[in-house]
Amino acid sequence: MDAPEAETHENHEPERWWQIRELQLAAVAAVLLAVGWWLSSTGAERVGDGLVLASAVVGAASFVPGTLRNLLRRRRVGVGTLMTIAAIGAVALGQVTEAAMLGVLFSIAEGLEHYAIARTRRGLRALLGLVPPTASVLRDGVEVQLAPDDIVVGDRMVLRPGERAATDGVIWAGRTNLDLSAITGESMPVEAGAGDVVHAGAINGGGAIEVEVTARASDSSLARIVHIVEEAQDRKGGGQRLADRIARPLVPAIMVLAALIAGIGAVVGDPLVWLERALVVLVAASPCALAISIPLTVVAAVGAASKQGALVKGGAALEELGRIGTVALDKTGTLTRNAPQVVEVLPTGDATSTGVLATAAALEARSEHPLARAILAAADSGQPAIDVTAVPGHGLTGRVDGSSVRLGKPGWIDPGPLAHDVERLQQAGATVVLIEQDDVVLGAIAVRDELRPEAPEVIGRLSGLGISTAMVTGDNTRTATALATQAGIGTVHAELLPEDKAALLSELRNGRRIAMVGDGVNDAPALATADVGIAMGAMGTDVAIETADVALMGEDLRHLPQVLAHARHARRVMLQNVGLSLAIIGVLIPLAAFGVLGLATVVFVHEAAEVLIILNAIRAARTTSLPEVTTALPSTPQPLSLTVAGPSKQNGSGCCDAC
Repeated sequence: MDAPEAETHENHEPERWWQIRELQLAAVAAVLLAVGWWLSSTGAERVGDGLVLASAVVGAASFVPGTLRNLLRRRRVGVGTLMTIAAIGAVALGQVTEAAMLGVLFSIAEGLEHYAIARTRRGLRALLGLVPPTASVLRDGVEVQLAPDDIVVGDRMVLRPGERAATDGVIWAGRTNLDLSAITGESMPVEAGAGDVVHAGAINGGGAIEVEVTARASDSSLARIVHIVEEAQDRKGGGQRLADRIARPLVPAIMVLAALIAGIGAVVGDPLVWLERALVVLVAASPCALAISIPLTVVAAVGAASKQGALVKGGAALEELGRIGTVALDKTGTLTRNAPQVVEVLPTGDATSTGVLATAAALEARSEHPLARAILAAADSGQPAIDVTAVPGHGLTGRVDGSSVRLGKPGWIDPGPLAHDVERLQQAGATVVLIEQDDVVLGAIAVRDELRPEAPEVIGRLSGLGISTAMVTGDNTRTATALATQAGIGTVHAELLPEDKAALLSELRNGRRIAMVGDGVNDAPALATADVGIAMGAMGTDVAIETADVALMGEDLRHLPQVLAHARHARRVMLQNVGLSLAIIGVLIPLAAFGVLGLATVVFVHEAAEVLIILNAIRAARTTSLPEVTTALPSTPQPLSLTVAGPSKQNGSGCCDAC
């Protein structure tokens, strides 16, 4: 359907259905047609016929001008072309009433399509309405009220209880809890203090805080979400491309068919009768519904997903997501909280726990890895080691106080007298690193990243959708096994480097579409290799959003089965719409060609089917909010299938890559 592009992309979409131009024209045309019929039935035929003709003209005004522009400027023949020819032909043959009905019904279908798209775009832009009209900013020690666009990086915003953040920033002073439900779809507030990130649109639910601005309002995470989703809505998925491939050649083919019917019919029968049938075929075969069936569904589904905290990058990602049969999940930051803590320190000989931590912290001083941060948080501050070198896939070496030290995984460093304790800690789900000084084991540090409380529930819901799951991690087998058992995952592939994860996906596919869920940084190769890459906890992370096909903005893992179920529902709607569109065309063409159905009947059936498809497409926007988190473990753990990677590759940044 040749919807008016200028109106579709306006910043201010119509808020009510009666504000849609096509629906207004349809209403006027319908009134003129009804009054014309009534006057004709009372004997005022001339006036009645004039009103019916006026109805046809008003109805045609919704699509004829756009059709002519497409023909003259772009040399493009579309659905509107068929309708224009049919309307003009009907008037020329004296079937003015049928032409008026065509104009009314086609205008209604055009208007409903426009309204459906406008509603989803308006709902998306409503996210920007989460930004307050003014914000309190401290400048030169004085608090002033500024519009969000006037706030610059480095300003300090004051957020009082109940106020929303106008842009992104970092808490400078104060402590509070932040409500991110409108952005991430999660109802639970997040505790935040000095140094924590505040995103645009977040509601301050606690005490007053000062926030140092890190991005202009136009570049905030909220503005970026809207921009990405609007771009995504314009991307075409496989099904949409299929609809385009069918509809594009179908229009000229229909015109050729109608010409053949009129030409052959003129030879074997009454030329006027067959010309009329040719016009009816033009309407019957018009692929209006087919042309809008997928795009409208994609717009509705992608817009609805964004409101639930999931950015789906267009129709292609949406369709692939709806076909997923296997999900591979990273451990750290996906199945776990990504907030590891030191749970035990085991010194040997004369060493002390404090000394073991201090040596490990000296080696990890410049690392940003979560395990390194856990060690640094547990240790007293000290001087960093010198000559620090990462041994890919194994650990770190360096010098501390003139001594040669190493930190790494068991196997690279012999645990010696700590072997039994290392095994015990790994079986308890902890990651263990050993510290060696001058070729003597100094001690071991156990770090554990706790499983997300909702992880078992998520695995159960994925299983209920018929989706198999697997854990892919660089951590050791014992730790991975312990966490997989808690979560209810039956397949574990451990001790993998990032490139190992990507190579493993083809094996895990097993003839089905596979999705990889990770943090979007360390798992970038696997996210790019999978049929669908899903970044977890991507709010404000450019790398995660850019790498993945789908970005889950919040930290609640239950968004994963939610978006998968949503995509499956949307794909079912797409297939229903395409099937119904083709069925309508297939049935109406022969009935129209042989004169079984007249123009009025074909117009009514055709446009009624189009309205039905539009309404069905809107169903793709249906979503379900997440319930409260439950912590129940799976009642029957699945049997484990373990795989350990082979020799380490020559890339990496140390032992902490094992996570």
